[in-house]
Amino acid sequence: MSETYSGSCFCGAVKYRLTSRPMFVHCCHCRDCQQQVGSAFAINAIIERDRIELLSGEPVLTEMKTDSGRPHDIYRCPNCLSALWSDYGRRKVMVFVRVATLEAPSALPPDVHIFTRSKVGWVDLSHPAPGATTGRPAKVCEVYYDMKTEWPAESLARRAALLGPGK
Repeated sequence: MSETYSGSCFCGAVKYRLTSRPMFVHCCHCRDCQQQVGSAFAINAIIERDRIELLSGEPVLTEMKTDSGRPHDIYRCPNCLSALWSDYGRRKVMVFVRVATLEAPSALPPDVHIFTRSKVGWVDLSHPAPGATTGRPAKVCEVYYDMKTEWPAESLARRAALLGPGK
């Protein structure tokens, strides 16, 4: 039996379920994420779009700018505007679910902390907790990381099945 994770927006109008574990979980400390979520970081669970089952409501798309210039679409509750997931690059098949919208966000700790060069000073990453999919302490990266080194083989295979080999 596969694991499932339920979540919703703040007002409860949009409810969803992840039908499996995500491929990987990022804790992003970049300024874009800090400003968009109004906090020190955003925690995103990377998962196939078809593994999100909508239970009620329908999120609406909002387009955001990024420092990289790549498209960033955020899917939000049309009522309370909570961000539920993002599609970076408009791939349509892979999204970044906001872990804080899950009923049990502690079930998916980050595998990696990224863009820590811009983390707020009071966040202490000297003892990161074990990761969500890797089981080892979350790696801390000043910018990004080598996906082939950090992602579990099963997750790399899932990603390749979505985007094609080498992408």
